[in-house]
Amino acid sequence: MSKLLMNLRHVPEDEADEVRALLDEHAIDYYETKPSRWGISSGGIWIAEESEVARAKRLFADYQTQRQQRVRAEHETAKREGRAETFGSILREQPLRVLLTLLAILFLLGLVALPAVLLSR
Repeated sequence: MSKLLMNLRHVPEDEADEVRALLDEHAIDYYETKPSRWGISSGGIWIAEESEVARAKRLFADYQTQRQQRVRAEHETAKREGRAETFGSILREQPLRVLLTLLAILFLLGLVALPAVLLSR
């Protein structure tokens, strides 16, 4: 029976590609399900042979540890060099997006507060 190794919801394409390459490199048979049209399911990478699941999970755990260390190091380097994305850099690059987001937040907070305001009268 197949087992899900990796849910593909919010997974960057490069990470999914690296996991596929890892499974191919270790000759682990897998298949992939695609996301549904309406976003109900996000797709996944499944291990086809139950006998390979434990080995695949160990390899995947090692991969995740290595990726986490690599990405954190890249982020720290970007912060030191001033290339990391910050609120200020987003505000400078996309002021309209920030303004619309803040307006949407205020609107939603107003909707949440509306029943309390109406009931207090």
